[in-house]
Amino acid sequence: MAVLPIYTDGSPILRKKSQLVKQLSNDSIKLIMDMFETMRQASGIGLAANQVGVLKRIVVVDVSEVEGMEHVKPLTLINPVVIEGKEKCIMEEGCLSVPEVRDEIERARIIMVRYKDTSFKDAELEATDLLARVILHEIDHLDGILFIDYLSPEKKKLYAELLEKIHHGEIEVKYPIVSAVDVLV
Repeated sequence: MAVLPIYTDGSPILRKKSQLVKQLSNDSIKLIMDMFETMRQASGIGLAANQVGVLKRIVVVDVSEVEGMEHVKPLTLINPVVIEGKEKCIMEEGCLSVPEVRDEIERARIIMVRYKDTSFKDAELEATDLLARVILHEIDHLDGILFIDYLSPEKKKLYAELLEKIHHGEIEVKYPIVSAVDVLV
């Protein structure tokens, strides 16, 4: 397994809509394994394929290191679709593609999501609280949406200097990144 570089805010691939996975290939399985390795190396709890430069509708999630979530097995969701969401709640979010930025975001507290599993079989899952939030956050990535898009103009202004540093790769993180400057040069 390999640790892949994570694309940061400002990188065009993060704003593109990911493509449906039509069949599970050896390349896709390797990508999933590499995504888990990358996410864990970066101390993340969710990662979407476009965050590592691949426009496929694949998400990996592992919240088992979070207190109270030890019972939740790591998940791979291929072509995930939220079919129901209810009971809004506000929680703090962060993102490996937007390091050092954390803020409160409103999302559904309970969701039903349909996806294909790693055997490429249809599956459904009801997720609540943190697990629901992580899945929604990652599905947003697949649609080219970042959690900072939900912030008010005033909040975005507060983070403007930090976001500029992220765009230029002038941040220190413990995982490999590809900044907007790296991609656009």
